[in-house]
Amino acid sequence: MDPITWVAVILLIVGALNWGLVGVAGLAGLGNLNIVNMALGSIPMAENVVYVLVGLAGLWKLYKLFM
Repeated sequence: MDPITWVAVILLIVGALNWGLVGVAGLAGLGNLNIVNMALGSIPMAENVVYVLVGLAGLWKLYKLFM
């Protein structure tokens, strides 16, 4: 696997686990378990950059899936 795809996979795993925790915490009434927000909440621009990178990783994997 090329380096860009490796980075994309790691970002997708981080994003999937983060959203999974957000969903489980919401359903269980455990509050906010958004790990990205907890880690970078004091730096909103960095948090948004992580979300954009996860989105780009998803687009990259879609591209690789159909190519």
